[in-house]
Parts: sequence; structure tokens; C-alpha cells
Amino acid sequence: MSIATSIQQLRSSLPEGVRLLAISKYQPIEALQEAYDAGQRMFGENHIQEMAAKAAVLPKDIEWHFTGHVQTNKIKYMASFVSLIHAVDSFRLLREIDKHAAKHNRTIDCLLQIHIAQEETKYGLTIDGCRQLLATEPWRELHNVRITGLMAMGSNTDDMHQVRSEFRQMRQLFDELKAAYFADEPSFAQLSEGMTDDYPIAIEEGSTIVRIGSMIFGSRGY
Repeated sequence: MSIATSIQQLRSSLPEGVRLLAISKYQPIEALQEAYDAGQRMFGENHIQEMAAKAAVLPKDIEWHFTGHVQTNKIKYMASFVSLIHAVDSFRLLREIDKHAAKHNRTIDCLLQIHIAQEETKYGLTIDGCRQLLATEPWRELHNVRITGLMAMGSNTDDMHQVRSEFRQMRQLFDELKAAYFADEPSFAQLSEGMTDDYPIAIEEGSTIVRIGSMIFGSRGY
């Protein structure tokens, strides 16, 4: 199946209010261009310098999302153009993004990454850690970043009941934080969860951005 056909089928299957993020890490420029020509405008990358190199040569109306772990010393390479950073897991990182965004006189949207999966992962706030960040850290004093929602990855398991439970927990946390801290901010509206194996469940549990790679581009070439 061609990239264009995959894009069209995926987009037609998504309900209103759910956006498709094409995960394009390690994919060649030609593959991204084919997706672009099929109407795709949101692309997600995991390596800042790879994303910057692609942004330099691909059409300027692409919305670039950074979905990988953010190394603070590389924020400068994407601060001028990135649309949304999905994996913010500390106040320190928010502060660094704010600093670099200010240099370009822009506001960068960010999602707080929550660690809900059962297996050990290196990154992501715990649910209590997220609550503590919003309750105690002076994030409201940062004027060049904007927290627009949450991001999570479900457990890598065949047990879809467990995955559904995790996504449902995320929706409950989202609603809790919306009421407590963002009730008057319409921009706090994004829940980034769901990948190729579990995105239909994520959508049923409230996801607004699904992150799809292999269903669009096939297996990655490393």
C-alpha cells in the first residue's frame, strides 16, 4: 500500500477532533514529501537535528512535533520552528524551552509526559509528580511556553484491557488538571496517546492526537 493510500485511509477513519501525527523519524525526505502531497501536514520526529534538517528542505507549512526525549543542549536547534513538544517531564525542561523560545520571540506549546506504562521507562512524570509540578513550581511565570495538554504511551502488551485502563486513567488526570489549573484556558485541549497497535482504544478513551508511524511508512530503515 502506498504512503498516500495509507494516509487517506487513516484520516478517513479518525473521528472529528482527532488529528493524525505521522511519525517520520528515520524516514527519507522523499517519504515525507509523498505524505505531504497526500495532504498530511503534521509530522513527528524523535531527534532534534534530524527534524531541523528535514524542516530546512521541506515545505514551510508543515507542523513539526517533537516526540522524543528532549536534551536541553539541543533545544536551540528547534526553538525557531517546532510547533509542539510532546515529552516535557520536568519544570527545569519547561524553563529551558521558555528561555530558547524567548530568543525567537515566540511561544512554544508543550505537553507534559506522564509515565503510565507498567514496564520501566526512563522518562515521564508520575501522576503525583505531575500534580506536584503544577501545584508547586512557578510555571505560570514562564511566558514563552504554553502547556496545552498531556502525552503518554500505553504499556507494550497484548492485554488491551490494561492499555484501555491506562488511557482511561490519563483522561481522568486530564480532566482533573483542566478543572484545577486550566479551566479558563481553551488551549489546554490535547491528549497525545495511541500508536499503531493501540490507537483505536486511545481514541475511544479521549485521545486528540494519535502518533502513527509504521502504518504510514512501513518498517523504518535504520
